[in-house]
Amino acid sequence: MPTPNPLYAIADELRTIADMGLRFTEAAYDRERYERLLSLSARLVSAADGREADEVLEIYRDNLAHVSPNCGAEAVVMRDGKMLLIRRGDNGLWAMPGGYTDVGESISRTAQRELEEEAGITGEVTRLLGFFDSLRWRDQVMAQIYIATFLVVAPDGNPTHSPPETTDIGFFAENDLPPLSPGHDRRVPLVFRLLRGDVPVPYFDPPDASRDSIK
Repeated sequence: MPTPNPLYAIADELRTIADMGLRFTEAAYDRERYERLLSLSARLVSAADGREADEVLEIYRDNLAHVSPNCGAEAVVMRDGKMLLIRRGDNGLWAMPGGYTDVGESISRTAQRELEEEAGITGEVTRLLGFFDSLRWRDQVMAQIYIATFLVVAPDGNPTHSPPETTDIGFFAENDLPPLSPGHDRRVPLVFRLLRGDVPVPYFDPPDASRDSIK
């Protein structure tokens, strides 16, 4: 079996960083840097397989990032029957800690990392609770994303928010939830049901589910 060329993995990670940067930044100098990063990624692919770097760049610019959904993960941390939620800096609403999976990172590690970055605590991923399609759960994201929601045991440490990404943090009971961010306003109540055993674990959207069929 041929040995995978490590240049492809490096180029893929560089391309992903550049693509995410170009998608979200509006600063001209930052865009120049991300364009440069994209070109460097193309040059690596060129060195690996002999194609012209301009040919690779043309493939990149054909919007390859959108031919398949992105993926990400959320962390569910429970203490005394209450769920840890963070208040998002972008919309002022509350959500489970979570975010996009980095290239080269396992999706369960994403849940750990986002918990560390957004809540300042570490924990052990113990269970997959559900796998959700952002379109069907009405998340307000720029591109479709598949979201893995994991139970993370984090018995120690005091959570702290991380401005400007998160502006507040706390534990909330099922009957006393704060205003929740789109998507989370539907998943958080379901997570409580999953943890009680009211719904089989792990949850997944049925094959015929439409974006308007989730209750």
